[in-house]
Amino acid sequence: MDIVNAYAELGSYRAAAAECGTTHRTVKKVIERLHAGEVASRHPRPRNTDGVADLIAEKVRVTEGRISAKRILPMARATGFEGSARNFRRAVAAAKGEWRRQRRVYRPWIPSPGEHLVIDWGQEAGMQLFCAVLPWSRDRFVRFGPNQRRETTLALLAECFEEVGGVPSVVLSDRMACLKASTVAGLVVPHPDYVRFATHFGFRPDFCEAADPESKGVVEALVGYAKADLVVPAGGWASLAEANEAARQWCKEVNGRIHSETQAVPAERLITEQQLLRPLPSLRPALRHGESRKVDKLSTIRFGSARYSVPIHLLGRVVEVAAHEGAVVIRHEGVEITRHELKAPGEVSINDDHYGSPTRKPSRPIRPRSSAEITFLGLGPVAERFLRAAAASGMSRLATELAEIVALEAAWGREALIAGLERAVRFRRWKAADIRSILAAGVGLPTPAKAGDPLPLGLPAVPMRPLAAYALEELR
Repeated sequence: MDIVNAYAELGSYRAAAAECGTTHRTVKKVIERLHAGEVASRHPRPRNTDGVADLIAEKVRVTEGRISAKRILPMARATGFEGSARNFRRAVAAAKGEWRRQRRVYRPWIPSPGEHLVIDWGQEAGMQLFCAVLPWSRDRFVRFGPNQRRETTLALLAECFEEVGGVPSVVLSDRMACLKASTVAGLVVPHPDYVRFATHFGFRPDFCEAADPESKGVVEALVGYAKADLVVPAGGWASLAEANEAARQWCKEVNGRIHSETQAVPAERLITEQQLLRPLPSLRPALRHGESRKVDKLSTIRFGSARYSVPIHLLGRVVEVAAHEGAVVIRHEGVEITRHELKAPGEVSINDDHYGSPTRKPSRPIRPRSSAEITFLGLGPVAERFLRAAAASGMSRLATELAEIVALEAAWGREALIAGLERAVRFRRWKAADIRSILAAGVGLPTPAKAGDPLPLGLPAVPMRPLAAYALEELR
């Protein structure tokens, strides 16, 4: 009807075609059918992608619009699609557009003063950023932490409360592993430590929906802003304290400028919002510095599948263990008691001072029973070395040999027998006959020296001649 009305008004095929966005040939066909009484509604021609429209819609829905047409095309080919890849890409683009329109309805969040504080962690250039923002005043808080553990998060959250001068009604965060204990039917159960912390300060912990960054976009924007405007230009800091000092100065700067969204200074709006914040408690809660571990009977604790020693007087006590800047720090009742280098899983770090003595290799005590064994070991330490070495070599009839060796003392004397045992241990000779041969050879036996030691040679003394005796005149 648009074509017919345009032609009736303009009286030209080409003018009507330009008005309706078609060709003059189409206008001519419509007018001719009108004159012939054959004008009827046109039915759209079927597309070659209609057969796979349900497949495309399902894949787009399941992947939340992230899948590409290139990945869906082989599935469509398997179902009999024979069209071109270009038509298929158009169908996928149309399905994604329809999915976005029907996915959800967005409405602006109108925050109330003193109601929410939104927190999140970020990471840039090896630095861990803790970011928090009050949505109403847009007051921003950024600090750096050594890690993203629960004790670090709670300590920085307490510092944020002191910085803003009060406690909001709700603290909103994403589903941080350090703050949640479990998830039941899509609901997050906060960790007991977090619940105690929230009860002490008087706020309600809240968590975002899973995979839903829109619910905390205000702090996501702060994380990106802090990375681009604070971390990247600085190029790194020498220490964590220096980085946090730079973060404090940066927060003062950005909170003192007009915010582009509210067109107000966040520091000035914070003064108004502080009147609606809950007061800080008089005492801060005692925060744990790490994981709890009980000292076992070996005076060690296990952390990260590695074992670390603890002073022996803490046997059976509970200590706190935390990894900090490449070291494992162990505390007891809030006081650091030792520090170890971080070890790989399965390794052990032992400090001899924790046990009161250096490490010793395990040794089996010698317990003589027969009179021959008691008399032999009475010869001194060399007898014990001889006995251990002979037993380790698999010496047969060792008890009989000891009795014969003891009998040699009556003929050769105690000192000669001890010297013979020394030589026997050195050359690994364990029989009584070998000791008897050594004693018979006497003291004139050579004593081989280790390779590289100087050999003592008794050279005769000769008179020294002056250098003048070697002159040519003297030789002639």
